[in-house]
Amino acid sequence: MTCGMGINMKKTGIMGGTFNPIHNGHLMLASEALRQFRLDEVLFMPCGVPYMKSRQKVESGQTRAEMTALAIQDKPHFTLSTIELEQSGSTYTYQTLERLRREDPDTEYYFIVGADSLFHMKEWKCPERIFASCCILAAVRGDITGGEMEERIRMMRREYRADIRLLRTPCVNISSSDIRCRVAAGESIDGDVPEPVKAYIERRGLYR
Repeated sequence: MTCGMGINMKKTGIMGGTFNPIHNGHLMLASEALRQFRLDEVLFMPCGVPYMKSRQKVESGQTRAEMTALAIQDKPHFTLSTIELEQSGSTYTYQTLERLRREDPDTEYYFIVGADSLFHMKEWKCPERIFASCCILAAVRGDITGGEMEERIRMMRREYRADIRLLRTPCVNISSSDIRCRVAAGESIDGDVPEPVKAYIERRGLYR
């Protein structure tokens, strides 16, 4: 699929993830995708039961959705989508993308991923159906060279006819797992999550 070819089609980014918790790195990535590719909106989509993380302790879908809503409440181009939380069982990206395209065929979808996700997409369920349903916006990360990224993109284009674009972003060293560890240790997470999310974590006693 080649995006950007439709006339007057809506351009929607998808920022998926566990969001356990959502943090400022997620928001920066979505903001850069919105700006660089002139998207109309970005859907923030907490996953339901993440089949690749099924053995990890993940907060409830409602809790993660509430944190996501707090994080984007003052950003008019960001929207919470609970489509995956409403499904039972494991959730798969290809199924979500195909459902979105069936329900709104006049929209082009841009799936936003980090470099680490791009390097593992071949291991995802039905990657060929993911690439057929959207453009991939892959964020360059500091510890992966531009040459490595370009080679991986060329390989995926050959194998899947994938439409993959590089997303240039500042280097932000924030991860949800690190935030959880620091909360558990009683350390500060100031500057890593939006203030309303920090207050929610403290109020609910999450990750203690």
